[in-house]
Amino acid sequence: MKSLSGTIFQLKVWKYLKTIPKGRVKTYKQVAIAIKSPKSARAVANACAKNPYAPKIPCHRVIRSDGTLGGYSGRGGIKQKLKLLRSEKVAI
Repeated sequence: MKSLSGTIFQLKVWKYLKTIPKGRVKTYKQVAIAIKSPKSARAVANACAKNPYAPKIPCHRVIRSDGTLGGYSGRGGIKQKLKLLRSEKVAI
């Protein structure tokens, strides 16, 4: 993949997303804490929503704290997010 283009915050979020293993999910809040911005869960969700590199940068592995899927910026929207998670054997 060529060099990524985004804000410093987006790049930080996207870099972290690449560390989430296949078959696992994190919440927006867990991602915010992991990137040392614990109060930025909403900003993490926005960075995921603006991810033009889905599914190579796996924003589909990030869900809401209540266990619901949230959104998906990749082609196919939320149905594709669900399909990707199921293909990775995530119980959703």
